[in-house]
Amino acid sequence: MKAIRIHEFGGPEVMKLEEIAVPVPAADEILVKLYASGVNPADWVIRNGGNDFLRPLLTLPLTLGWDAAGTVEAMGSSVTGFRKGDAVYGIPNFPGDGSYAEYCVAKAGQFTLKPASIGFNAAAAVPLAALTAWTGIFGLGNLQAGQRLLVHGASGGVGSFAVQFAKAKGAYVVGIASTGNLDYLQQLGADEVIDYTAQRFEDLLQPMDLVFDAAPHRDNQERLRSVKVLKQGGILVSTNIDFPFSDEVIQALAKKGVKGEQVSVQMRQDWLQEIAQLIDGGKVKVFVSKVYPLEQVAAAHRESEAWHVRGKLVLEIRREGGE
Repeated sequence: MKAIRIHEFGGPEVMKLEEIAVPVPAADEILVKLYASGVNPADWVIRNGGNDFLRPLLTLPLTLGWDAAGTVEAMGSSVTGFRKGDAVYGIPNFPGDGSYAEYCVAKAGQFTLKPASIGFNAAAAVPLAALTAWTGIFGLGNLQAGQRLLVHGASGGVGSFAVQFAKAKGAYVVGIASTGNLDYLQQLGADEVIDYTAQRFEDLLQPMDLVFDAAPHRDNQERLRSVKVLKQGGILVSTNIDFPFSDEVIQALAKKGVKGEQVSVQMRQDWLQEIAQLIDGGKVKVFVSKVYPLEQVAAAHRESEAWHVRGKLVLEIRREGGE
C-alpha cells in the first residue's frame, strides 16, 4: 500500500510516498480502508520533531495523519460492533502510525460509524479538531445551556466546531477572528463576532463563563486579557498544551477565583457518536477549505503552517466510489 512516511524530522521535504505492507489487525483492532485524512497542525508539529509533550512518544519511521475516514476492511477476533464495509471515522493511534496511507489499523474503540449525511472527505475533517473542541468546552469547560462562551481562533478547525457545538447545546457564543472571517463566524451561528485586528475584546464583553482559546498564539499576555473577561467561577481553557500558564497567569486566575485548563484531546467513541448525530441532524456543518491528493501532502502542510486556513484541509487518498 502507499503511505506518507517520515524517517527523520524536519520540513515538508522529509515526507516520502512509500510502498509498505498492509498492516494486519490485532485481536482488538480493525483494518480501515482509508478514503481521506484530515490535516492538522499536530501533523506538522510532529513532522518537525514534536514538542515537549509529544517528543517522548514519537518513534521513527512514522506514518503521519490522525484524522481518518474509510470503510472497515477486516476485524480482529475480539472486535464487536462493526461489520466489513461499515463507513467509519476516527483517530488512529495518536501519535503512532496514522492515516496518510491507503490502510491503517487501530483499536476498534478509536472509530465509530461516520455521519451518514456527509462524504469521506468531510468526515475526515472532523475527528481530531471536533474532539479537541468537545474536550475543551464540555469535558474541561463544563459548558451548560444559557452560559456565555468566548472562542479565540473561532474560524479555525477547532474553533469552528467549538462555536457550533456550543450553539447546539444552547450557549451564547462570542467568536473572535480576523476581519475577513467575521461573516463566516456568523454563518456558524456566533451570537457576537469580534475583529481582533481592530477591537479589544476585554473592553466589549460582559463577564463570560468560559473562554476557549483555540488560537495559535502562545502569549501569556493574551491569556491575562482573557482572565479579565471571566466571571468568578469561570474557566479558561487553552488548546496550546505545549505552552504552560506563566506564574503571572496562575496568580491572576487565583485572584479572580477562576480555573485554568489545557486541552489534551480525549478519544471518546461516545463523543464521536454524538458529534455524528449533530452533523446528521443539521446542527453542525463541516467546512473543508481545500482537498489535496495524497501526493501533494507537502503543499497541504505548507498551507496549514501559514495559519490562515478557514475550517479544515483534507488529503483525498482514494475517490469515493472508487477502489
